[in-house]
Amino acid sequence: MKVYEALNLAKRMLDNSSTPQLDAEVLLSNLLEKDRVYLYINRDKELSEDVLNKFLSKIERRKKGEPVSYITGYKEFMSLNFKVKEGVLIPRPDTEILVEKVLENVKDIKSPIIVDVGCGSGAISVSIARYKKDAIVYALDIMDIPLEVTKENSKLNGVEEKVIVLKSDILKGLSKELYGKVDVIVSNPPYIRGEVIPNLMEDVKNYEPYEALYGGEDGLYFYKNITKESMPFLKDNGFIAYEIGHDQGYDVQNILKNSGFYKTLCFKDLAGHDRAVLGWRM
Repeated sequence: MKVYEALNLAKRMLDNSSTPQLDAEVLLSNLLEKDRVYLYINRDKELSEDVLNKFLSKIERRKKGEPVSYITGYKEFMSLNFKVKEGVLIPRPDTEILVEKVLENVKDIKSPIIVDVGCGSGAISVSIARYKKDAIVYALDIMDIPLEVTKENSKLNGVEEKVIVLKSDILKGLSKELYGKVDVIVSNPPYIRGEVIPNLMEDVKNYEPYEALYGGEDGLYFYKNITKESMPFLKDNGFIAYEIGHDQGYDVQNILKNSGFYKTLCFKDLAGHDRAVLGWRM
Protein backbone atom coordinates (compact mmCIF):
# COMPACT_ATOMS: atom_id res chain seq x y z
CA MET A 1 0.00 0.00 0.00
CA LYS A 2 1.24 3.45 -0.91
CA VAL A 3 1.64 6.31 1.59
CA TYR A 4 -1.36 8.24 0.32
CA GLU A 5 -3.53 5.11 0.30
CA ALA A 6 -2.55 4.30 3.89
CA LEU A 7 -3.38 7.84 4.97
CA ASN A 8 -6.75 7.74 3.22
CA LEU A 9 -7.56 4.42 4.87
CA ALA A 10 -6.54 5.77 8.27
CA LYS A 11 -8.63 8.89 7.76
CA ARG A 12 -11.71 6.75 7.09
CA MET A 13 -10.99 4.64 10.17
CA LEU A 14 -10.74 7.75 12.37
CA ASP A 15 -14.31 8.83 11.76
CA ASN A 16 -14.69 9.67 15.46
CA SER A 17 -11.75 12.12 15.49
CA SER A 18 -12.13 15.85 14.89
CA THR A 19 -8.73 15.88 13.14
CA PRO A 20 -8.45 12.54 11.29
CA GLN A 21 -6.03 13.73 8.57
CA LEU A 22 -3.68 15.36 11.07
CA ASP A 23 -3.81 12.37 13.43
CA ALA A 24 -2.97 9.98 10.59
CA GLU A 25 -0.10 12.12 9.30
CA VAL A 26 1.42 12.60 12.74
CA LEU A 27 1.26 8.89 13.53
CA LEU A 28 2.73 7.79 10.20
CA SER A 29 5.50 10.39 10.18
CA ASN A 30 6.38 9.41 13.76
CA LEU A 31 6.55 5.74 12.78
CA LEU A 32 8.75 6.51 9.77
CA GLU A 33 10.86 8.96 11.83
CA LYS A 34 10.27 11.63 9.19
CA ASP A 35 8.48 14.98 9.18
CA ARG A 36 5.02 15.39 7.68
CA VAL A 37 6.42 17.08 4.56
CA TYR A 38 8.08 13.75 3.72
CA LEU A 39 4.63 12.16 3.41
CA TYR A 40 3.59 14.63 0.72
CA ILE A 41 6.84 14.36 -1.23
CA ASN A 42 6.73 10.56 -1.06
CA ARG A 43 2.98 10.02 -1.33
CA ASP A 44 3.46 7.23 -3.91
CA LYS A 45 6.11 5.36 -1.91
CA GLU A 46 5.16 1.78 -1.06
CA LEU A 47 4.99 0.93 2.63
CA SER A 48 6.26 -2.47 3.73
CA GLU A 49 3.74 -4.87 5.23
CA ASP A 50 5.45 -4.53 8.61
CA VAL A 51 5.25 -0.71 8.59
CA LEU A 52 1.64 -0.79 7.42
CA ASN A 53 0.62 -3.18 10.19
CA LYS A 54 2.36 -1.06 12.83
CA PHE A 55 0.69 2.07 11.43
CA LEU A 56 -2.78 0.51 11.46
CA SER A 57 -2.17 -0.68 15.03
CA LYS A 58 -1.49 2.91 16.07
CA ILE A 59 -4.60 4.04 14.20
CA GLU A 60 -6.68 1.49 16.11
CA ARG A 61 -5.34 2.89 19.40
CA ARG A 62 -6.28 6.39 18.29
CA LYS A 63 -9.73 5.21 17.17
CA LYS A 64 -10.32 3.91 20.72
CA GLY A 65 -9.61 7.41 22.02
CA GLU A 66 -5.98 7.24 23.12
CA PRO A 67 -4.31 10.67 22.70
CA VAL A 68 -1.89 10.96 19.78
CA SER A 69 0.91 12.12 22.09
CA TYR A 70 0.67 8.97 24.20
CA ILE A 71 0.86 6.86 21.04
CA THR A 72 3.90 8.67 19.66
CA GLY A 73 5.45 9.13 23.10
CA TYR A 74 6.33 12.79 22.44
CA LYS A 75 4.84 16.28 22.50
CA GLU A 76 6.35 19.61 21.46
CA PHE A 77 6.19 22.49 23.94
CA MET A 78 8.00 25.85 23.81
CA SER A 79 9.78 24.57 20.66
CA LEU A 80 11.28 21.73 22.72
CA ASN A 81 10.56 18.02 22.54
CA PHE A 82 9.13 16.22 25.56
CA LYS A 83 8.58 12.57 26.29
CA VAL A 84 5.07 11.81 27.52
CA LYS A 85 3.22 8.69 28.58
CA GLU A 86 0.15 7.73 30.54
CA GLY A 87 0.48 9.11 34.05
CA VAL A 88 1.50 12.63 33.01
CA LEU A 89 -0.63 15.42 31.64
CA ILE A 90 0.11 16.16 27.99
CA PRO A 91 1.60 19.69 27.66
CA ARG A 92 -0.79 22.17 26.02
CA PRO A 93 0.06 25.23 23.94
CA ASP A 94 -2.06 27.30 26.36
CA THR A 95 0.50 26.67 29.10
CA GLU A 96 3.19 28.43 27.07
CA ILE A 97 1.74 31.80 28.15
CA LEU A 98 2.50 30.84 31.78
CA VAL A 99 6.12 29.96 30.97
CA GLU A 100 6.55 33.09 28.86
CA LYS A 101 5.31 35.33 31.69
CA VAL A 102 7.66 33.69 34.19
CA LEU A 103 10.62 34.11 31.83
CA GLU A 104 9.66 37.73 31.15
CA ASN A 105 9.60 38.52 34.87
CA VAL A 106 12.86 36.76 35.81
CA LYS A 107 14.99 37.96 32.92
CA ASP A 108 16.74 40.56 35.10
CA ILE A 109 17.05 38.35 38.20
CA LYS A 110 20.48 36.79 38.60
CA SER A 111 20.42 33.03 39.27
CA PRO A 112 16.76 32.84 40.29
CA ILE A 113 15.46 29.94 42.34
CA ILE A 114 12.20 28.69 40.88
CA VAL A 115 9.86 25.99 42.18
CA ASP A 116 7.43 24.17 39.89
CA VAL A 117 4.64 22.55 41.90
CA GLY A 118 3.12 19.53 40.17
CA CYS A 119 5.73 19.16 37.46
CA GLY A 120 3.99 16.48 35.36
CA SER A 121 6.10 15.91 32.24
CA GLY A 122 8.50 18.64 33.32
CA ALA A 123 7.37 20.93 30.49
CA ILE A 124 7.36 24.04 32.68
CA SER A 125 10.49 23.22 34.71
CA VAL A 126 12.59 22.17 31.75
CA SER A 127 11.48 25.06 29.52
CA ILE A 128 12.33 27.63 32.19
CA ALA A 129 15.72 26.01 32.84
CA ARG A 130 16.44 25.88 29.12
CA TYR A 131 15.56 29.51 28.38
CA LYS A 132 16.80 31.10 31.65
CA LYS A 133 20.31 29.74 31.64
CA ASP A 134 21.28 30.65 35.20
CA ALA A 135 18.05 29.48 36.88
CA ILE A 136 17.85 26.62 39.35
CA VAL A 137 14.48 24.90 39.16
CA TYR A 138 12.97 22.56 41.75
CA ALA A 139 10.43 20.27 40.09
CA LEU A 140 7.97 18.81 42.61
CA ASP A 141 5.32 16.13 42.25
CA ILE A 142 3.66 13.61 44.53
CA MET A 143 3.40 10.88 41.87
CA ASP A 144 6.30 8.68 40.74
CA ILE A 145 5.65 8.67 36.98
CA PRO A 146 5.84 12.49 36.63
CA LEU A 147 9.11 12.51 38.59
CA GLU A 148 10.56 9.83 36.32
CA VAL A 149 9.39 11.56 33.13
CA THR A 150 10.64 14.98 34.30
CA LYS A 151 14.09 13.51 34.90
CA GLU A 152 14.06 12.00 31.40
CA ASN A 153 13.00 15.30 29.84
CA SER A 154 15.60 17.25 31.80
CA LYS A 155 18.26 14.98 30.34
CA LEU A 156 16.71 15.03 26.86
CA ASN A 157 16.85 18.83 26.81
CA GLY A 158 20.27 19.17 28.43
CA VAL A 159 19.25 20.76 31.74
CA GLU A 160 19.55 17.83 34.14
CA GLU A 161 22.14 19.76 36.18
CA LYS A 162 19.71 22.66 36.69
CA VAL A 163 16.44 20.82 37.41
CA ILE A 164 16.21 19.24 40.87
CA VAL A 165 13.40 16.68 40.92
CA LEU A 166 11.78 16.02 44.31
CA LYS A 167 8.84 13.96 45.51
CA SER A 168 6.58 16.33 47.41
CA ASP A 169 2.98 16.78 48.47
CA ILE A 170 2.57 20.39 47.31
CA LEU A 171 5.55 22.12 49.03
CA LYS A 172 5.93 19.83 52.03
CA GLY A 173 8.96 18.03 50.59
CA LEU A 174 10.91 21.23 49.94
CA SER A 175 13.76 21.90 52.37
CA LYS A 176 13.27 24.60 54.99
CA GLU A 177 16.75 25.78 53.99
CA LEU A 178 14.94 27.48 51.09
CA TYR A 179 12.81 29.63 53.40
CA GLY A 180 12.96 33.20 52.12
CA LYS A 181 15.13 32.27 49.13
CA VAL A 182 12.67 31.37 46.36
CA ASP A 183 12.10 33.93 43.62
CA VAL A 184 9.18 32.23 41.87
CA ILE A 185 6.68 29.50 42.57
CA VAL A 186 4.99 28.37 39.36
CA SER A 187 2.23 25.83 38.92
CA ASN A 188 -0.25 24.46 36.44
CA PRO A 189 -2.24 22.69 39.14
CA PRO A 190 -5.31 20.49 38.77
CA TYR A 191 -8.13 23.04 38.47
CA ILE A 192 -11.14 21.31 36.96
CA ARG A 193 -14.26 21.20 39.13
CA GLY A 194 -15.60 17.77 39.98
CA GLU A 195 -18.87 18.31 38.16
CA VAL A 196 -17.08 19.21 34.92
CA ILE A 197 -14.82 16.14 34.60
CA PRO A 198 -17.53 13.78 33.24
CA ASN A 199 -18.08 16.27 30.40
CA LEU A 200 -14.45 16.43 29.27
CA MET A 201 -13.40 15.01 25.91
CA GLU A 202 -13.04 11.22 25.89
CA ASP A 203 -9.29 11.25 25.22
CA VAL A 204 -8.78 13.51 28.25
CA LYS A 205 -11.04 11.98 30.89
CA ASN A 206 -10.34 8.35 29.89
CA TYR A 207 -6.56 8.57 29.49
CA GLU A 208 -4.97 11.55 31.22
CA PRO A 209 -4.35 11.21 34.97
CA TYR A 210 -7.35 12.14 37.11
CA GLU A 211 -4.95 13.51 39.75
CA ALA A 212 -3.73 16.10 37.23
CA LEU A 213 -7.27 17.24 36.42
CA TYR A 214 -9.40 17.30 39.60
CA GLY A 215 -9.02 20.52 41.54
CA GLY A 216 -11.65 19.90 44.19
CA GLU A 217 -15.36 20.58 43.99
CA ASP A 218 -14.75 24.29 43.37
CA GLY A 219 -11.57 23.80 41.32
CA LEU A 220 -9.61 26.01 43.71
CA TYR A 221 -8.17 23.51 46.19
CA PHE A 222 -4.58 23.68 44.95
CA TYR A 223 -4.52 27.46 44.49
CA LYS A 224 -5.49 27.89 48.14
CA ASN A 225 -2.99 25.35 49.45
CA ILE A 226 -0.04 26.22 47.23
CA THR A 227 -0.50 29.90 48.12
CA LYS A 228 -0.62 29.09 51.83
CA GLU A 229 2.44 26.84 51.75
CA SER A 230 4.44 29.24 49.56
CA MET A 231 4.60 32.04 52.11
CA PRO A 232 7.70 30.91 54.08
CA PHE A 233 9.63 30.18 50.90
CA LEU A 234 9.04 33.27 48.76
CA LYS A 235 11.38 36.24 48.97
CA ASP A 236 9.95 39.70 49.48
CA ASN A 237 8.75 40.74 46.02
CA GLY A 238 8.90 37.12 44.89
CA PHE A 239 5.92 35.98 42.89
CA ILE A 240 3.56 33.10 42.23
CA ALA A 241 2.55 32.25 38.66
CA TYR A 242 -0.50 30.05 38.08
CA GLU A 243 -2.20 28.61 35.06
CA ILE A 244 -5.96 28.94 35.57
CA GLY A 245 -9.22 27.85 34.02
CA HIS A 246 -10.96 30.40 31.79
CA ASP A 247 -13.43 31.38 34.55
CA GLN A 248 -11.06 31.40 37.54
CA GLY A 249 -9.20 34.68 37.15
CA TYR A 250 -11.23 36.62 39.71
CA ASP A 251 -11.18 33.84 42.33
CA VAL A 252 -7.46 33.08 42.04
CA GLN A 253 -6.53 36.77 42.20
CA ASN A 254 -8.64 37.07 45.36
CA ILE A 255 -6.87 34.08 46.93
CA LEU A 256 -3.56 35.85 46.37
CA LYS A 257 -4.78 39.25 47.55
CA ASN A 258 -6.24 37.76 50.72
CA SER A 259 -2.87 36.11 51.41
CA GLY A 260 -0.90 39.36 51.30
CA PHE A 261 0.08 39.58 47.64
CA TYR A 262 0.13 43.29 46.88
CA LYS A 263 -0.10 43.08 43.08
CA THR A 264 -1.87 40.58 40.87
CA LEU A 265 -2.17 40.42 37.09
CA CYS A 266 -4.29 38.20 34.86
CA PHE A 267 -3.17 37.29 31.34
CA LYS A 268 -5.17 35.91 28.43
CA ASP A 269 -4.25 33.16 25.99
CA LEU A 270 -4.36 33.44 22.21
CA ALA A 271 -8.06 32.59 22.22
CA GLY A 272 -8.78 35.55 24.50
CA HIS A 273 -9.51 33.45 27.60
CA ASP A 274 -8.03 34.13 31.04
CA ARG A 275 -5.12 31.69 31.31
CA ALA A 276 -2.48 32.85 33.82
CA VAL A 277 -2.43 34.81 37.06
CA LEU A 278 0.72 36.28 38.62
CA GLY A 279 0.90 37.73 42.11
CA TRP A 280 3.75 39.45 43.98
CA ARG A 281 4.09 39.15 47.76
CA MET A 282 5.04 41.97 50.09
